[in-house]
Order: sequence, then C-alpha cells, then structure tokens
Amino acid sequence: MAKQKKHPTGTIAQNKKARHDYFIEHKFEAGLVLSGWEVKSLRAGKAHLTDSYVLLKDGEAWLFGSHITPLNTASTHVIADPIRTRKLLLNKRELERLEAAVAQKGYTCVAMSLYWSKHLIKCEIALGKGKKEFDKRDTVRERDSNRELQRTMRNKGKEE
Repeated sequence: MAKQKKHPTGTIAQNKKARHDYFIEHKFEAGLVLSGWEVKSLRAGKAHLTDSYVLLKDGEAWLFGSHITPLNTASTHVIADPIRTRKLLLNKRELERLEAAVAQKGYTCVAMSLYWSKHLIKCEIALGKGKKEFDKRDTVRERDSNRELQRTMRNKGKEE
C-alpha cells in the first residue's frame, strides 16, 4: 500500500513581477504567522503575491498585500480576511540588516515566494533596488536575445 504524504512540497506562490521591477540583491527566509484556514487554503494553492511587500516597523516585519483566498469548506465558522497583514518571523540580526538597507535610498523589501519547508510554510523575501524603465527594457531585450541564441544552438545541433 502506497504511503501518502502529509504535506505537499514545493512552491505555493511566486511574485514574478518583483523580478521585473527590482534588482534583487539579498534573499531571506522568513516564517509566517498564519491561522488555520490560511494553512488549508495554502495547501490548496490559493495564494497570490503579485502586489505584496514587506514593511518593517517597531523591530518587526509585516507582510502587506498578499492575498490568500479562503476555502468555502474551511472558513465557514470564522470571518476570513483574505488580505490581512501577516507577521513575518525573522531573527534580530536579519531584521537589523533589513532595516539598515531599507533606510538607504532606493531599497525596498518585497515578498518573492511562498513555499513549503518540511511541514512549515516559509516566505522568501528579498532586498531589492527599483529598476528604471530603461533597465526593464534592457532586461527584456537580453532575455529575448538569450532565447534566440538557445534556439539557434538547438537547431544547429539538429542539422548535424
């Protein structure tokens, strides 16, 4: 008889827009303070991080703008707020490093992804510097040229 896994593995949600809008410099792994219905929704993959960001205040980190859609079956007895502010769990050294970097001009802290780490849900946050419009165009141009290069290399291998 096959043994069932208790928890799914891998990524729950990603913020792909963050890589487009920021130069990512440092990444941190943070725990999340969640309620029961949120964990059940995350197991079902019902999370969005598109416009989420991290705010540092009073020596704590808070996740704003993340959206966890409540399941109809799991949240019948509670009033579920899908876009509530969630506390991030970081150690003191990481918080001090983030606060010092965010105090500099142009740096911000964004949520990159939500994922499973064993039986816990973790949030990958990153310290990034905002891109200008021409930087975004350069990134798109570079990605297109790399794609063309890969395509020609693949086609060249088939000709021989």
